[in-house]
Amino acid sequence: MSKARAPSGSLDAPTTTRTLTPPLTRKLPPYKVLLHNDDVNDMDYVTRCIMELVSLNRLDAEKRMMEAHVSGMALLLVTHKEAAELKQEQFFSKNLTVTIEPAD
Repeated sequence: MSKARAPSGSLDAPTTTRTLTPPLTRKLPPYKVLLHNDDVNDMDYVTRCIMELVSLNRLDAEKRMMEAHVSGMALLLVTHKEAAELKQEQFFSKNLTVTIEPAD
């Protein structure tokens, strides 16, 4: 007499589990986005631009603006290079000086 096989999908059928491994990810090197002081733009305008482009609340944007005004430069954010370059272009389009540099 031959043994009957359990139908596929039944509890008696052997199952194999497959473990999915995530793809290797490489962390992008961080870049600083630095706002420079200028004698051209109104402080309120600079604050509003920071709020718009970096998504900071008014108080934090004012702090960054005042830091740049008093010390000549303020750190706005740290991000990857492409995003930092985009922020630099966006600030440039608003007549504000922003530079980027590696954060390491």
